[in-house]
Amino acid sequence: MAPARFLIRDAVESDLPRILTIFNEAIRTSTAVWHLEETTLEARQAWLRERRGRGLPVLVAELEGSAQGFASYGDFRPFAGYALTVEHSIYVDQALRGRGLGQGLLEALQDRAVAAGMHVMLAGIEASNVASAALHRKAGFEEAGQLRQVGRKFGRWLDLLFMQKILAASGGHPPAG
Repeated sequence: MAPARFLIRDAVESDLPRILTIFNEAIRTSTAVWHLEETTLEARQAWLRERRGRGLPVLVAELEGSAQGFASYGDFRPFAGYALTVEHSIYVDQALRGRGLGQGLLEALQDRAVAAGMHVMLAGIEASNVASAALHRKAGFEEAGQLRQVGRKFGRWLDLLFMQKILAASGGHPPAG
């Protein structure tokens, strides 16, 4: 399958219906996200406002005029000592997976994290998701550990694989506060 030609850009309010569709499809059909209930447009609107308000990126992969994937990062843990570590999420429309959109979104997120002075980016991946693990390995992420049976969905226990990438060789200083 040939790589798709797409544009990575900041999400705008009009992207939210597509973001909602992609996210709810992942909730319904996959273990990529461990939510058990679909979300609403209002919840995605609040999520986008919160991300923007904190200066966190929300990116979309646009193909043929429509968002076909999205990605963002946020706090790994809400303690000052983790201020330079972020955890990200990437979701791509089921019909377009494997065509480079996830890779493009991941590269753009890493660029944004480096520009923001972040030191480490983490990925929490359901351990049997070999495609996501391969995508992250290709982008230079390394396995950092696995938590066994910490989640449950579709009537089975799920393991959580953590992968990480050190983005900057020199450590910065956490923001004051």
